[in-house]
Amino acid sequence: MSAAEPRISQAPIHPRRILAVLLAPLFMALVAISVINVALAAISESLDTTSTGLQWMLSGYALAFGVFLVPSGRAGDATGRRRLLVIGVGVFTLGSLVSALAPNEGTLIVARILQGIGSGLLNPQAIGLIQQHFHGQKRAAAFAMFGTTVAVATAIGPVVGGVLIELFGSALGWRMIFLLNVPIGIATMVFALRWLPQDRVRVDSKLDLDPMGTILLTAGIISFMVPFMTRGNPWVYALLGVALVMFAGWALWEKRYKQRGRQPMVDLALLQQPSFRNGIAIITVYFLGATSVWILVPVYMITSLHLSAFEASLIGLPSSIAAMFSSQLGGRYVLRLGRRLVAAGFALAFFAMVTMVLIVPLVESGRISHWWFAAALLMFGFSQGLTISPNQTLTLNAVDPRFGGVAGGVLSLGQRMGAAVGTALIPGILFSMLDRGAPWVEAFRTSVAVIIALMLGAFVLTLVDRRREKRDMAAARAAQS
Repeated sequence: MSAAEPRISQAPIHPRRILAVLLAPLFMALVAISVINVALAAISESLDTTSTGLQWMLSGYALAFGVFLVPSGRAGDATGRRRLLVIGVGVFTLGSLVSALAPNEGTLIVARILQGIGSGLLNPQAIGLIQQHFHGQKRAAAFAMFGTTVAVATAIGPVVGGVLIELFGSALGWRMIFLLNVPIGIATMVFALRWLPQDRVRVDSKLDLDPMGTILLTAGIISFMVPFMTRGNPWVYALLGVALVMFAGWALWEKRYKQRGRQPMVDLALLQQPSFRNGIAIITVYFLGATSVWILVPVYMITSLHLSAFEASLIGLPSSIAAMFSSQLGGRYVLRLGRRLVAAGFALAFFAMVTMVLIVPLVESGRISHWWFAAALLMFGFSQGLTISPNQTLTLNAVDPRFGGVAGGVLSLGQRMGAAVGTALIPGILFSMLDRGAPWVEAFRTSVAVIIALMLGAFVLTLVDRRREKRDMAAARAAQS
């Protein structure tokens, strides 16, 4: 990018107002993810959808979300984050309205893709604006509220979805789920324009957003994620080879683009920072396993124990409440404890999953209540508050706030790609074992064992980064003396 004038920031800064405006669209986007699983059966009945159509209602959102994260983060850093946040909320709100009014399967798929695009636009801006307006312990507290919002949205989404379907029936209830986002989205846009400081960047020549880098990265992301979002055709996994070529080409392009004196979409020097690189690796491995917990448990509850979808959603409620409290705890102590806090969270997650493996045969035989799963998930939820937001704080701590949007986009992309692979791999193990005639207990325990292995992997990576953290602290003390 060419020389640019400083960001225009005329409005007084009120941190609480800024945080409220940033967390409201995040809440909407996360509810859209957590609530859809409850609504799928009602949507299928109402619109007479195919299984492929239902799959793309999920995959279309996730794919659009992932594709827009890094380019929109770069655009926000270069041109101003407030405007892109408002645009993202507007696109998401429009997608929600079209979803609520969708007359058929095709329209609903397009509307879900619109929601995904909106989420991909707004998410990096929210992270970048936190980086920009909060510092030190206040930034840690802001990311703790970020984690609390994730927990609340995850908890309330399925419950609200189930209640609305119960109140309005299957034909209208799922439409009310989407319609609920519209007033929240409109209010968010109004308050964002009033409360967020103007930060538009004025450039004295043509803006350079690295279009070729954007195309190569987008092609790589699509080629990587599509095989894990589709079922039935093994040839689609050939796209993983295409993804490797695209990612390699993107990295080479970004390096040469910078050497020519241009501004790349992602400065690869960012990935050379150990704290940032290690943090992305840690959270990607974690999301490989953690996301599937919220698929395996409801599927087991509904299919094997014959509970209703609403009853299954209540099992996870204590987990989300625990995550709300532990996120605040993590925000308070993350700068003091560093990676030790994240390691403790992974250790607790490991213990929670081992507990689940031990109790499932007792639940299956009826010797103990299925509510014992809530106890294991409560521990797992508490561990999330000690891992996700603290890792975000520590990973982004060394990043220049000017590049907070693209850094947040890269971090979120790691989460999305980890989740895409994990939610294909681990439930795939479960269903393939069931198809071969394995008992539910054996299939469930094997799938959870994979999650346990991934939790151990994230724990080991955290210990590796803790060693780096200790070296940096020793070097800083030596420099001061």
